[in-house]
Amino acid sequence: MEQPQELMNIDSALAHLRSHEKRGFSQSLDLNVTLKNIDLKRPENKFSKEVVLPHGRGKDVDVCIISEASGLGKKEIDEFEKDKKKLRAFLKKYDFFLCEAPLMPIVGKSLGRYLAPKGKMPKLLPPGRDPATLIDETKRSVRVRVRDSPSIQVTIGTEAMNDSQLRENAEKVLEEIKKSLPGKVQIKNVYLKFTMTKPVKIKV
Repeated sequence: MEQPQELMNIDSALAHLRSHEKRGFSQSLDLNVTLKNIDLKRPENKFSKEVVLPHGRGKDVDVCIISEASGLGKKEIDEFEKDKKKLRAFLKKYDFFLCEAPLMPIVGKSLGRYLAPKGKMPKLLPPGRDPATLIDETKRSVRVRVRDSPSIQVTIGTEAMNDSQLRENAEKVLEEIKKSLPGKVQIKNVYLKFTMTKPVKIKV
């Protein structure tokens, strides 16, 4: 099916994307945002933040707890330092990291050089807070980043979710992006696409 000529709202765009031939799996829905008036040579124009989606991602998200109680403490971190291949494979397994306060300096020193470029530096696991609550919130989160390109790509759900859920997730991410844009930086274009479809440009 051809790309529509007129800009669509989110609901119309989803209907258009769903009109394509069905695949044998539940495709992910990506939100792609391009920016204008942005100078990426200026550090203040780069940012990274986590956005909690109202309806989650629609798929499992792996969260790693770094604490002595979880079995990933100082000893294990020190062992990773001796085997960089094992360390990279371990870090690649997880989307998010939560860390107890006492281990934050160790994690920053040993793992920071690998996690920071990917925007995966751990969030603090506050003393006394139920980890299950924070884990659930983290699993419903996506990471919004501007680093080396004037564009943002975020997976905001799956084809199995209904249009209302996907629309609210998209609106939440766009709202948080707008709040985070520095100075004169503005949104230029916004697109929605399923894994195997062409992108559809939508109104903002």
